[in-house]
Amino acid sequence: MLKVLETNIDDMSPEYYQYIFNELFKNCALDVYLTPIIMKKQRLANKLSVLCTEEKSEILMKIIFKETSTFGIREYTVNRYALQRDFKIVDTDIGRVRVKVGYMDGGLLKSYPESNDVKAIAEKTGLSIQSVLKILRLWLLEY
Repeated sequence: MLKVLETNIDDMSPEYYQYIFNELFKNCALDVYLTPIIMKKQRLANKLSVLCTEEKSEILMKIIFKETSTFGIREYTVNRYALQRDFKIVDTDIGRVRVKVGYMDGGLLKSYPESNDVKAIAEKTGLSIQSVLKILRLWLLEY
């Protein structure tokens, strides 16, 4: 069982979200995301959601209170189902790339190259991100 912490924020500059995300991830948040919402009186806002273990929920709640403009946080318990995951380092013709792989019932179900590695290859080679992804997808089919 995991916890979700949520709060609606309508009065904070979006430029601070990156810092808040980093603080939450540094303190063991499993996932952090924003959802654009419309609140009462049709005010535009963001819903900040944090997925965490029960053991980390209190410290993450304190970070949310300290680093955002919120006055309240909702907490609820959720189930999460995930593929067995692993990372592989693969040497390709255009560069080395970390690949996230997912398994189900003992067999490889899907794989996807890490975005930071895709960006680094694009910068190094001068290829577009789309071109790098196309080349890597073709290469990973043979992998």
